[in-house]
Amino acid sequence: MKKLDIKTMVAIGIGAALFFVLGRFVAIPSPIPDTSINIQYAVLGLFALLFGPIAGFLIGIIGHTLVDLSWGAPWWSWILASGIFGLVVGLGKNIIDLETKSLGLKGIIAFNLSQICGHAVAWMLVAPGLDILIYGEPIDKVFAQGAFAGLSNTATTAIIGTILLVAFSKTKVKKGSLHIEQ
Repeated sequence: MKKLDIKTMVAIGIGAALFFVLGRFVAIPSPIPDTSINIQYAVLGLFALLFGPIAGFLIGIIGHTLVDLSWGAPWWSWILASGIFGLVVGLGKNIIDLETKSLGLKGIIAFNLSQICGHAVAWMLVAPGLDILIYGEPIDKVFAQGAFAGLSNTATTAIIGTILLVAFSKTKVKKGSLHIEQ
């Protein structure tokens, strides 16, 4: 396993802190019990894409644990689902190389395909499956919660995450764009 560099460890700390703040103070209530509309997955998606799957996984796990602890007790199935989302999106780091290449339409499409897959796995499989196995929750309840979370998180990540991704890519200096003044 590759060691995490200082830059990635700092990014994990900052990403988890942002995840916590957004998850704790900017969650929008929803009509589904114990489920909210969240924007922190857009930030998690960007950080996972920039720093890779391990960072994405850890940001999701740490950030979601902090959110749950601030409300009372951790809900491990959903915490793990957040980590899985970060891991899946982070796998796109090598496909969408923001360090050396321009973003482009292909990069935006690849980001959104990865975040859709990540949310589907996290909220349609991992969270409901573990809710049933760990907590003995009713099947219809957990799949309704998972479906709502998956769809709403996909929408917020598509909108806000894409905006963040495009904005970040515009901050990168492109190769050959600097010229010596005469």
